[in-house]
Amino acid sequence: MIYLDNSATTRVCEDAVRKMETCMREAYFNPSALYGPSLEVRNEINRLREDLLRLVHCPEGRVVFVSGGTEADNLAVLGGTASFRDGKILCFGGEHPAVKEACKAARGLQCEWIPLLRDGMADLKALEGMMDPSVRLIAVMQVNNETGAIQPLEEIGRLRDRLCPGALFHVDGVQGFLRVGMDMKACGADSYALSSHKIHGPKGCGALIVRKETRLAPVQVGGGQEGALRSGTENVPGILGMGAAIRAWKGAEGIRLNKESLYLGLKESGLDVRVNGPDPLSPLSAPHILNVSLMPVRSETMLHALEGEGILIGIGSACASSKQRISDTLKAMGIPRPQAECALRFSLSPETTREEICQTVAAVERQYAFLSPFQRR
Repeated sequence: MIYLDNSATTRVCEDAVRKMETCMREAYFNPSALYGPSLEVRNEINRLREDLLRLVHCPEGRVVFVSGGTEADNLAVLGGTASFRDGKILCFGGEHPAVKEACKAARGLQCEWIPLLRDGMADLKALEGMMDPSVRLIAVMQVNNETGAIQPLEEIGRLRDRLCPGALFHVDGVQGFLRVGMDMKACGADSYALSSHKIHGPKGCGALIVRKETRLAPVQVGGGQEGALRSGTENVPGILGMGAAIRAWKGAEGIRLNKESLYLGLKESGLDVRVNGPDPLSPLSAPHILNVSLMPVRSETMLHALEGEGILIGIGSACASSKQRISDTLKAMGIPRPQAECALRFSLSPETTREEICQTVAAVERQYAFLSPFQRR
């Protein structure tokens, strides 16, 4: 099997599996207990906090371990705006539902959507016009999960500092962490969310990294763990398994080379390839995501045809029952409906090989030759 849907989830790496097994069999102690073995577990968790702060250049920040990206985003948005009763939130129009729905749920605040350009980037000129002192929070993801567009966080941070310096700036880094560099100090982000299972760690674990001076209200109460921001006994196997996956990460350069080979292979095969997002060869495109439409073959048709050849990919538009729903992100980008209906998302990992890329290109060519003559009326 060739797995090219790593933006959905990744295979847990062996280092993480071994670490989790050790946690469950041997280091199973509650970090809140006072005896020696528990203190050792707590110290190991705290060392991971320090590692995360270094990785995102936020040395005096706080790390809150949570159940994943959704909870991290909810804590940042709902916890960050809990004290406000009026004003507005500016949310990137291509944001993940974990952020979008949280922004819509913030009580007393109006949510406005930051427009997208045709390449999937935030429209900075429009965003500038939306900023004023009534803005309480700005939410812009680091990397779009569908198109791979890397958002201009430093430019957005400078606009915030000039036009609405009191606003919080939250970044969903679920698709960016480790694959794209992050400097919270340089871009002025107040919070940054990440998820373990996108980087070959276990599901059910993630983190919210928060600047020291940023005030948050908890959205889950109880025993006061995680600095009283996320009560509940820590998921030690998940947290330390995530730490093992971070230490085992092989880097993104090989991923980018394979993605570029995939794109060029498809383009040079004579297929009608239309890119949804930034130029895959540009630095604005994340190293692991390629979103293209192979006109006129529809997304689900090609997905299942490739599955028949043992290749698993994602699609850029979802189906609700028998009626196709166009991706909100592609719609916001102004992608024509026929093109959006054919969108495919290939997402790679450090485990993806050059041989798998060659096999995928060949399989797409075969299936395209068979399917393209048939068009839905």
